[in-house]
Amino acid sequence: MPHLPNAVLWSIPAFVLLAVVEMVSYRLHPDEDAAGYAAKDTATSVTMGLGSLVFDLVWKIPIVAVYAAVYELTPLRVPVEWWTLPLMLIAQDFFYYWSHRGHHVIRILWACHVVHHSSRKFNFTTALRQPWTTWTVWPFYVPMIALGVHPAAVAFCSSVNLVYQFWIHTERIGTLPRPIEFVFNTPSHHRVHHASQGGYLDRNFGGILIVWDRLFRSFVPETEAPVFGLTKNIDTYNPLRVATHEYAAIARDIAAARDWRERVGRVFRGPGWAPAAPPDAAGAA
Repeated sequence: MPHLPNAVLWSIPAFVLLAVVEMVSYRLHPDEDAAGYAAKDTATSVTMGLGSLVFDLVWKIPIVAVYAAVYELTPLRVPVEWWTLPLMLIAQDFFYYWSHRGHHVIRILWACHVVHHSSRKFNFTTALRQPWTTWTVWPFYVPMIALGVHPAAVAFCSSVNLVYQFWIHTERIGTLPRPIEFVFNTPSHHRVHHASQGGYLDRNFGGILIVWDRLFRSFVPETEAPVFGLTKNIDTYNPLRVATHEYAAIARDIAAARDWRERVGRVFRGPGWAPAAPPDAAGAA
């Protein structure tokens, strides 16, 4: 088994330092056009991040078991070498793109990911606002395991991807040189992803690379000031409600559904999906 570090844990001091620097920068150089910081929002984001570290340990037990079983069954093996790690990072980023996209367009997956979008601020602490139900993520990386990548290498690549995305959660950086903006995910691209305007919704899913969005036609450049948050904001700083509010909404919609087709749709269709009104109701309207 390869001995690879958890990049997230090693980066926590840097996360704290950069967040403090960004907070101070807003104090010294306020920006009326930026969302900036708010104490309650920051506290909620940090609490969600700390909670995710705990809950990820719980979800890791069954996920590691599944990954280990797949790895034992496949005859393929990819060695962990200096030249294979960059290839693994690219592969992991590719599957991250599809995981991220799936978590936006399938409601039961969105119930997990919506946590990260629930803040109306966009700063370094927003990056820490992570879900507590990441059991929905693991299936997207099974192909890497089946191709012979060791589960520990997949975990390492995922942690590197998450660390990279920390710095793109900021309004203090505008646009970067064109070659960087073309290839990599940047603050400008990620501001679009966190925006709630119609033209920005469900765009720019890349983790490290933005080329996947360009290839699969989900890329949109930043042209107008983003409005951060959800299309229907939850107006709470309670971490438990932040973590579970969409699951609760799904449960309410299932209970109120007219038939099994609607129940299935409420779970597996898009977050904004609703069944067509029955003909008599449409006629009455």
